[in-house]
Amino acid sequence: MIFKQNIKMQTKITKVDKSRPEIIEIQCHTITEEVQEIVAFVKSRQGQLSCVADEKMYEVAISDILYIEIVDNKSFVYTQNGVYETKQRLYELEEMLKEKRFIRISKSMLLNLMKVSSIKPALNSRFMAELISGEQVVITRKYAADLKKALKGEKV
Repeated sequence: MIFKQNIKMQTKITKVDKSRPEIIEIQCHTITEEVQEIVAFVKSRQGQLSCVADEKMYEVAISDILYIEIVDNKSFVYTQNGVYETKQRLYELEEMLKEKRFIRISKSMLLNLMKVSSIKPALNSRFMAELISGEQVVITRKYAADLKKALKGEKV
């Protein structure tokens, strides 16, 4: 049996002056699944969403969002620190966040896959996702196939 030697990827961090832009550069021989996962992770950590809570405006970091849910035709953004409302519709948020590891898990909910600690089967071909906050959300059977694709790193 022949084993391929596992060559470790080197990492290099250079501190730059605040007047220069921050850049993440990946130099690789081949764009592998591992490299694509690193890029997806970096993209998932960027950006903010304008929200309202207690009549105050907030810029919520996309990386802080656990999930987004529609209740009574209003869009609510859930984080570990609170619940916020945003004016955007779910389909707009879905389009905006699809490159940031968010996936639709029901007719009224988007889930941040980066905040999932475990997924287990539930009744009627559904799944239950436990979030890092300990909260659980249901993944309906209509969206279960998309979830499986997303977890495999495939396009949904």
